[in-house]
Amino acid sequence: MKTIQHKFVEFIPDVIEEGVLYISIPYCTAIHKCVCGCGNEVVTPLSPTDWEIRFDGKTISLDPSIGNWSFECQSHYFITRSKIRYARRWKDWEIEEGRKEDLENKEKYFGKKKK
Repeated sequence: MKTIQHKFVEFIPDVIEEGVLYISIPYCTAIHKCVCGCGNEVVTPLSPTDWEIRFDGKTISLDPSIGNWSFECQSHYFITRSKIRYARRWKDWEIEEGRKEDLENKEKYFGKKKK
């Protein structure tokens, strides 16, 4: 099974290494290169409505899964205890439903903006 290393940093480096998950707690952000090998940088904001990070002193986990729907590869995977577990590719309607659900969760958590 493929694994990913982690590095806690204050600032995200200019060059993102393959196979490394950079985590900036001060800026509530994690970033890594897509595990499919396409070279795209995957940014995962850490917040109550985005991703949650768990560090057990040795390994790192991100929750929920990472779905790179905006990339050509549309890769989908989990990072659990520093291991990459590939998930099935979502259909277009599932991606749209997931995006709607994300927006609804943000509106519910932060309060709907008045126009």
